Amino acid sequence: MDFRVGHGFDVHGLAEGDTLWLGGVLIPHYKGTVAHSDGDVLIHAICDALLGALALGDIGIHFPDNSHEYKNIDSKILLKKTIELVRKNGYEIVNIDSTISAQKPKLQPFIHEMRKIMANVLGIQIEQISIKATTTESLGFEGHEEGISANAVVLVNKS
Repeated sequence: MDFRVGHGFDVHGLAEGDTLWLGGVLIPHYKGTVAHSDGDVLIHAICDALLGALALGDIGIHFPDNSHEYKNIDSKILLKKTIELVRKNGYEIVNIDSTISAQKPKLQPFIHEMRKIMANVLGIQIEQISIKATTTESLGFEGHEEGISANAVVLVNKS
């Protein structure tokens, strides 16, 4: 089998009054991401990991943040377009492991729904996607609630 690994990272600032989308789920919180799209850092990190695994560049190349076409776009659409590129190149997802870093809100109650939504968009089993959440113990921009970040690692193989 021809396996490839990809890593993705994304970060967005947080501001009062904006919406907080993570893994395709609208999270109730007084702050949300400041972004050109809906600012879903988890989906963006996963897209970057998938694109990186196949050496197809990054999310900014495929979905530039200066394009009107992607203004306020639902990141699930970007994820769908990304998995179509992966499959067009003859690969399938083996598994995804990801971590969201945010001091608040607590994300554990939303993780199962995120996994379910993204597994559906990607056409994979829920068991193939892991999402974890952590704080930074009040350190750094995440800990001071100035921003939120996500990391993702994917394993794909030739179909």
